[in-house]
Amino acid sequence: MADPTLPDDLLAVLAELRQPTQIQSVFTDLLTPAEVQAIAERWAIVKLLAEGHSQRAVRDAVGCSVTTVTRGNRHLQYGSGGFHLAFDALSRLGLPDPRRRGES
Repeated sequence: MADPTLPDDLLAVLAELRQPTQIQSVFTDLLTPAEVQAIAERWAIVKLLAEGHSQRAVRDAVGCSVTTVTRGNRHLQYGSGGFHLAFDALSRLGLPDPRRRGES
């Protein structure tokens, strides 16, 4: 079975939106509150892992299962590279890149 893909028109809309509040509105309408929370949790997990925290430390900080952290770690290391694209975008936006924690 092929990996699921997002509809091209939805991707185009998200790329067009410039305001975080607009993107938040789309996701709030598109996803359940639990799905929004799961996305926020996964983002926190991969950022902490990219900073170099252990899986147990991430589990304790986020309050999720070690299985969830392990899944996030697997996607960070062996996924399609999307998290690294997102971290690169953080740098371009002048926001902290978790891969560069502690660098001046």
